[in-house]
Amino acid sequence: MNADKKPVVGITQGDGNGIGYEVIIKALADVRTLDSFTPVIYGSSKIFGYYKKLVHEVEHLNTNVINSAREAKPKMVNIINCLPDSISVEPGQPTAESAKGAMLSLERAVKDIRNGEIDVLVTAPINKRSMVQEGFGHTGHTEYLQKVFGVKDITMFMVSERLKVGVVTGHIPLREVPGSVTADKIVSKLHLMKESLMRDFGVDEPHIAVLSLNPHCGDGGLLGDEEQTIIAPAIRRAQEEGILAFGPYSPDGFFGLEQYSRFDATLAMYHDQGLEPFKALAFDDGVNYTAGLPIVRTSPDHGTAFEKAGRDEADPRSMMSSIYTAIDIFRNRLAYDALQAGKMPERHTDDEERSPKGRPQIA
Repeated sequence: MNADKKPVVGITQGDGNGIGYEVIIKALADVRTLDSFTPVIYGSSKIFGYYKKLVHEVEHLNTNVINSAREAKPKMVNIINCLPDSISVEPGQPTAESAKGAMLSLERAVKDIRNGEIDVLVTAPINKRSMVQEGFGHTGHTEYLQKVFGVKDITMFMVSERLKVGVVTGHIPLREVPGSVTADKIVSKLHLMKESLMRDFGVDEPHIAVLSLNPHCGDGGLLGDEEQTIIAPAIRRAQEEGILAFGPYSPDGFFGLEQYSRFDATLAMYHDQGLEPFKALAFDDGVNYTAGLPIVRTSPDHGTAFEKAGRDEADPRSMMSSIYTAIDIFRNRLAYDALQAGKMPERHTDDEERSPKGRPQIA
């Protein structure tokens, strides 16, 4: 695709009884947004119309029902009906029907991005429990996409202007985390993050911080020895393999003292260790990005928020950030891949502007 062409952004509806449609509609309500991309919503024009009536000041939003993403028209909100006409809407209620609708939407969008009919994928929030009960077979979008695209490893990469956080372990019970943290996994995630920072975010020499598993980095073994036996050796191995990785750092002081500002990204050991501080610092515009896939997929950093559904209270900023982050990554990949192929001059960056001051150095 030509880098100057407007990308086609596929957006799944998520759970139709959550706030997915509301944040999508609000994100697309300003007609000026459609000057930079062409949206294709995978879901139901019936449900879209239902929520459009509930959201204030979007009467001017022009929709176009299509059968294929190839039929998408610029400056219009294109909708592919993936759900049966008999679909019902029950805002705030997770139902078997809404879970099935989320699955149908996701499956069709993934099929289209694999076939090159859309350029990037943005997924609205789903209810994992309901979908698993209906036979989804995965604990979330991330795990589903890993299987569909047959990649060996991926990582949940939470990104914002302020910080970027990856995780070693994702959607697993906390009691399973210690046994799941291995040197191989840490090194693999660091490679994924380095490649993503370079190819997707335009960082020339990524510096990545690695957090400890135990409080106070284990206090010399008093509170656990994973830092000494697993994490520190993994960091040394990553350094030997050309990754500028540093740590381990104790999470409380690391975030409390804003040490993350010295790095391009941070690798946490488990889901809440990374996502809790991330959402505290960047919830409004945070984006969940899946690093390691051959396609670009982003998602808002919030859930279905059933308690807000149908009330016109949903904040669209994370959805808007997800859309624009996906577009930025898509264009960065085009430029990076062209550069690697020798088709364009080498990038020149302002190191003082791009790089945090006071970076650590490998001894």
